[in-house]
Amino acid sequence: MRVAVTGTPGTGKTTATELLEARLADSDAESENEPTPDLDVIHLNQVLEDEALYTEVDADRESKIADLEALSDWLEGRDDVVIESHLAHHFDADRVAVLRCHPETLEERLRERGETDAKAIENAESEALDVILSEAVEEHGLESVYEIDTTDRDPAAVADELAAVAAGEREPSAGDVDFMDYLT
Repeated sequence: MRVAVTGTPGTGKTTATELLEARLADSDAESENEPTPDLDVIHLNQVLEDEALYTEVDADRESKIADLEALSDWLEGRDDVVIESHLAHHFDADRVAVLRCHPETLEERLRERGETDAKAIENAESEALDVILSEAVEEHGLESVYEIDTTDRDPAAVADELAAVAAGEREPSAGDVDFMDYLT
């Protein structure tokens, strides 16, 4: 089983998957009858950094250009995992959770963590246009994509939703979230 957790930067992927990771570790220690499968969490952006799996650095955007082929090779043979990254939907997965956040809230989150105004606006516009959701649906099909709106949810509630996706307790839901109002 592979679960990809993806979304525009700032939607809460890392925070929610860290909580999920802690729960999975606790459930391993406490019980073998937990509904969530036994999964390890891979924070793919950390792998990209640690293993230097990028082709270049985009100075204008202050970001590294991922080597998707090298990341795919690195993931080869790693099953029973949750793959967390804004790139996670580019890799083989049984289920893809796309975290979403209203663009205005997303802009605020990104600025609070030190991103430039230009980068915050670019990401907010991408979120309003469903860029990552569209890519995930194109790559994996509607039947494998689960949209989770994080705008007014605390990270624990988002982790609950991710656990439900991993356990197969939730129906696919691509297309439920609409942020087009941000662009008007």
